[in-house]
Amino acid sequence: MNATFEARLNADLDALRAAGTYKRLRHITGPMAPEVHMEEAGDVIVLSSNNYLGLADHPDVVAAGIAGLQRYGAGTASVRFICGTFDIHRQLEDKIAAVFGFEAALSYVSCWSANEGLIPTVATAGNTIISDELNHASIIDGCRLAGAKRMRYKHGDMTDLRAKLREAEGTPFIITDGVFSMEGSLAKLPEIVDLAHRYDAVTIVDDSHGTGVMGKTGRGTIEHFGLEGQIDILTGTLGKALGGGAGGFVAGSRAVIDTLVQRSRTQLFSNALPATIAASSLRAIELLDTQPALVAAQRENTQYFRDGLVRLGFKPLDGPSAIVPIIVGDTAFAIAMSDRLLGEGVFVTGFGFPVVPEGTARVRVQISSALTRDELDRALAAFEKVGRELGLIGAAAHA
Repeated sequence: MNATFEARLNADLDALRAAGTYKRLRHITGPMAPEVHMEEAGDVIVLSSNNYLGLADHPDVVAAGIAGLQRYGAGTASVRFICGTFDIHRQLEDKIAAVFGFEAALSYVSCWSANEGLIPTVATAGNTIISDELNHASIIDGCRLAGAKRMRYKHGDMTDLRAKLREAEGTPFIITDGVFSMEGSLAKLPEIVDLAHRYDAVTIVDDSHGTGVMGKTGRGTIEHFGLEGQIDILTGTLGKALGGGAGGFVAGSRAVIDTLVQRSRTQLFSNALPATIAASSLRAIELLDTQPALVAAQRENTQYFRDGLVRLGFKPLDGPSAIVPIIVGDTAFAIAMSDRLLGEGVFVTGFGFPVVPEGTARVRVQISSALTRDELDRALAAFEKVGRELGLIGAAAHA
């Protein structure tokens, strides 16, 4: 290994350690669940997972994955158009299209791959991408790969979006998260749809954090606003509420999906989603479709925990999603707070720059329907203890 290169890497890593912003991987010894055993901390309550519906270790989801592995083996060993595609992929894609109200869908190995495969394929030269400035990194990277002119509008600012639409060339593509993962806030989809109609724009929504959480039946942010049939393209993940394994998808018109089959580089040059994931994700979607109590329990748990934080004196950001961020300011402080909470038996992650802007570091809580009231109460007790020790709540917070 090049010694100069190694020395530079180690110097950068030492600087992260000195600043208190070095990230450490935590090792869990069993399935993702409301409580897990962690090598570094023992038994802990999980408030940092995207396992919103508690399906990651659901017996039916696990059994479906095992059956898929036994029937189809590990995978296709190549890309789908070369070696063929498993019928489980077609079943999954048909189910995604039907559940989310689109003509067709196409699965990818992750939503990152879906966004990077979709955006450059449809937003070609001569057209314009207009992206919310707080969109997920996968959208940002997908936009960078596209040939279209790129523009960003201020987060949730419809006046700025309208101004950008007036400057757009060719077909404008308005791209937004449905639920913003670091804020827990929602895109202003009704206003976005109205502007899209006025300026003949294509709407693309990544609803990875809205699926299974938002809307009357957990169909997501589009359902939450009653905009079924009015969004052109939906992207989402199978690695959060819908089983928690991996995988992503694009849903849209048949023409959009056929175009992706023909031209999407992350589809043409990457293996298909493993069959075991396709099977377990299909079962997770079926559970979402048939067990509305899962969505109701998740909402009740989120409101209970949010109300508990406020009662203790914390000021989490407002929002209707399962994401409850507590802004603490400094990145090192957020990481130190998460370490203190881990010591009290609660696994929750501190986020700072560059994931969020400087000065807005936060501890981000994510709530699952599988959490019991006892687990939520124990987690709140840990937040109270750590919050008082760090001066975030109580008399010290107002000194």
